[in-house]
Amino acid sequence: MIDLRPVLWVIGVLLSLLALAMGLLAVVDLAWLGHETAVFAAAAGFTLFIGASLILANHHRRPQALSLRQTFLVAAVGWLVIAGASALPFAFAGLNLSPVDAVFEAVGGVTATSSTILRRLDTVPAGLLLWRGLLQWIGGLGALALGLLVLPELKVGGMQLFRLENAGRNEGVTTRATRLALGVLAIYVGVTAALAGLLWAAGMNRFDAVVHALSTISCGGFSTQDASIGHWHNAAIDWVILFGMVLGGAPFVVYLQLATRRWRSVVANSQLRWYLTLLVATSLVIAIWLILTADLKPLPALRHAAFAVASVMTGTGFATVDWGNWGGLPAAVLLLLTFIGGCAGSTAGGIKIFRLQVLIASARVQMIQLLHPSSVLLPRYEGRPVPEAVSDSVLGYLFVFLFSFAVLAMGLSLTGLDFASAISASASALANLGPGLTPSVGPTEGYAHLPDAAKWMLAAGMLFGRLELFLVLALFSRGFWRD
Repeated sequence: MIDLRPVLWVIGVLLSLLALAMGLLAVVDLAWLGHETAVFAAAAGFTLFIGASLILANHHRRPQALSLRQTFLVAAVGWLVIAGASALPFAFAGLNLSPVDAVFEAVGGVTATSSTILRRLDTVPAGLLLWRGLLQWIGGLGALALGLLVLPELKVGGMQLFRLENAGRNEGVTTRATRLALGVLAIYVGVTAALAGLLWAAGMNRFDAVVHALSTISCGGFSTQDASIGHWHNAAIDWVILFGMVLGGAPFVVYLQLATRRWRSVVANSQLRWYLTLLVATSLVIAIWLILTADLKPLPALRHAAFAVASVMTGTGFATVDWGNWGGLPAAVLLLLTFIGGCAGSTAGGIKIFRLQVLIASARVQMIQLLHPSSVLLPRYEGRPVPEAVSDSVLGYLFVFLFSFAVLAMGLSLTGLDFASAISASASALANLGPGLTPSVGPTEGYAHLPDAAKWMLAAGMLFGRLELFLVLALFSRGFWRD
């Protein structure tokens, strides 16, 4: 059997850190906002009690290093527990939210998905709006830790291509992991502060600027207004948010390389090139469509198109206009981008760019071998041969993603959603996008009107997608629990 005590100790530490964040919000609310101080204090106290109890009960078994199966448990169960604890402020506040609504909103936060059941956000207490933004910021940081440090070591879905052993030879893996984590944290905090300053300068008040900066770099998408970024009708704000979303969807390792002037490594990053090329190309396609069919002028058409493409592709979910009403070609393009997602090692969701590259390289090899049966070829990624195990992992991930998408869409259809909305909401949940691509689940509608069964399924889909599918599936394998 797996020794669960080290796992419980780590989860206790995570809950204690979450309680610290709640306590910080209580102090901020008391000093500046002044409406929900007791709510955050009560939630912090309860969360800290549970976390400290787990730490004390398992203190003598605190881990020096977690085993493979213990790491799976910490990643999967830890995220689930954090989501449950994060729902406490929503449940304790005077919003009259049902348990499913409180959990749904919290899951939308910690998975950095902008799925929400809250409407009339201008009437929601400022402390809770800040908590939503902070939850997404924490969730984005967790996604970075998962993508840069955990999934490559667990060899999930081809992520072993980015294992730290390939990063250098003169230091141990633990040292490189620590250096990478500290560097990424510094960049994450610095970019958040810079975005807040730019949004303030562009026309937002300080509170809105902070909340949107937290939600932008995390590719989260929670706003303080029902109309999202479209509420401000400000081109400068649109461009700042667009820039922040593009930064959030790129590999954060690139920023460390830029900071250390490793220009060649940045230029050689094929995933980054594909990401930026796809953003630009699809933005131009949709912009041209808007010019021809919606009678928009070129610059506004380009701005709205690029904003929608970056928002959908990175899974942020911000909107300047309701793209659910575009239909036609833009809807098809945006649905495709929902599946593709951003880069590995970013805060974005989706299948990820590098998996698309591996799949295309594998398909190319198959085509060549059909024409030249005696040839022996391997798909290549950034000039290196891709091992068969990596190709198999990517294909397995794609199958599980699409199968999960189909099952979730069918489940949503059974709750009463129309076909297009079920398809769109299922893709948005698994890709951690949030709003769907149809008017009934679009960026200005939300999910409050859905039945509870649909909300539970979408919440599960958001967690499943953020945990890269196999982290959850492994827990249901009989072999996982055997000695």
